[in-house]
Amino acid sequence: MKSSYDVVIMGGGLAGLTLSLQLKQRKPSISILVVEKRNDNAPTAAHKVGESTVELGTHYLREVLNLKDYLDQYQLPKHGLRFFFSPNHKNDITKRVELGPRKRLPVPSHQLDRGTLENELIRRSREMGNEIVLAAKVTDVHLLPNDAHIVEYTIGEQTHQIETRWVVDATSRHSLLKRKLNFAKEIDHNVNAVWFRVDSEIDVTDWTNDAEWQSFLEPGLRRLGTIHFMDKGYWLWLIPLSSGATSVGIVADQTFHPFNEINRLDRAMNWMEKNEPLAHKMITPLLDKVLDFKVLKHYAHNSGRLYSADRWAVTGESGAFLDPFYSPGTDFISLNNTWLSDLILRDLAGENIELHASVYEKTHLALFESWIPVYQNKYQLMGSTQIMVVKIFWDWAVYWAIPCLLFTNDGYTNMSILKRLFANEDSAGRRFGALNNRMQNVFIEWRPYDTGDFVEKYIDPFDLLFLQEFHKGIEEQFEPRDLILKVEENLSQLERIASEIFRHISNMVHGTPMDIPVDPYTMKLFPSENDSVGTHFVEPDLPIQEQVGVMWFYPKKEVVG
Repeated sequence: MKSSYDVVIMGGGLAGLTLSLQLKQRKPSISILVVEKRNDNAPTAAHKVGESTVELGTHYLREVLNLKDYLDQYQLPKHGLRFFFSPNHKNDITKRVELGPRKRLPVPSHQLDRGTLENELIRRSREMGNEIVLAAKVTDVHLLPNDAHIVEYTIGEQTHQIETRWVVDATSRHSLLKRKLNFAKEIDHNVNAVWFRVDSEIDVTDWTNDAEWQSFLEPGLRRLGTIHFMDKGYWLWLIPLSSGATSVGIVADQTFHPFNEINRLDRAMNWMEKNEPLAHKMITPLLDKVLDFKVLKHYAHNSGRLYSADRWAVTGESGAFLDPFYSPGTDFISLNNTWLSDLILRDLAGENIELHASVYEKTHLALFESWIPVYQNKYQLMGSTQIMVVKIFWDWAVYWAIPCLLFTNDGYTNMSILKRLFANEDSAGRRFGALNNRMQNVFIEWRPYDTGDFVEKYIDPFDLLFLQEFHKGIEEQFEPRDLILKVEENLSQLERIASEIFRHISNMVHGTPMDIPVDPYTMKLFPSENDSVGTHFVEPDLPIQEQVGVMWFYPKKEVVG
């Protein structure tokens, strides 16, 4: 082992190992040391957050890190996210409103056995020439901006000191640098999670004898989705793993479902019997096959810093973590590592990275902040079937239309693109965040009025043309100028979608006509005299209005007079 390195990565989980691969692939001569506390290979199907990926993170693993062949051979394909609503019909899965894709998806994603994956990442990282030390506990870091940093760690009773140009904190929730430099930030999102693995396949298709319902999808496709059973204040997940095990999890807002009701296996099963009785009935016979049980209390956390021109940074859960709903954990690792690897390689090439570090940090934190409203105060909506169908489709449209598109086209590390999209208040990136925030507030206003009991409905996101186009567009490649134009075009489309959703909601709540003027940046169901007057009115768009109608369960109200 050497006494000095270009980069020391503290932590050998998903974030640290993927970063080591990304850096080594782009600069084979770079010297990297990964210091990991576990003393051996991760167990197969290691019990960690992050078993399910979506499109952005999948692109990173498959295309950026060249793991496509490995993922296809050794990990499960994922058949999208699948949701079951209709909280009044929890004893009969065929009666619940089901949301999810019917056919196999054109853009892939995966269900991950994290232990198997991380062992493979260690093997590949070492094969490429990176050094990985196991059973090593980092005890301190001495940051010396004008000299090499010093990382101290112990193996057993022996202490080691290593010099390094760059220090990267990938210690997950231990967050060594965040605690040392005091840049932790709280998020008002008091939601908890518990989960366990069952050494058995669980296929919800077998939860009924209704042959017609069972055959509506190809055999096996329901099992390959990330399953969500939902009601007010919670969702319960089922995730299949390539080992043959199934991950079962409960994520619940403390306001509605206190942590002490779910924080042990027996309590979690009692909670399940009360809140998801069919799931309880089907999982109870498998309790002798439970492999483990893990809890994560008040998991959401933010960070005041991410990247420093003084050659230190944080990645993964050492920085910021929001919520497992929609499976975004690998997405933020992908973004985090992409900005960070760009900074490290620029610095090693002799560039002054001060401007890049500042812009990347501001962009990352702004993106994280703009995503908070997707989750914050939204668990109260999870028992509202119509709202959640519309919200999920809106959230997917937003995600596919801009963040995914920018990532797959290397837009987040192009300074001219970032300047064009985020520098001014009226730029597309800023308007994108404001539009999404406004739409999320409308969902909250709508909640008291969504009281319908809907049953026996199946809704496929790809029945909506605009969702098809956004999803397909993730893999399109654009030159920088054309990428900016495409983002602006997609934002304009999102404005029209938001306006048509609002017209449907306003018609339901107030009986207003379907052609009322709507400014999607100021729309409110109950405006006050002090609210700003709209200046960005969007004309009715009948084709989009018809597509919104596909996901609309209530009859439209006729307007009299």
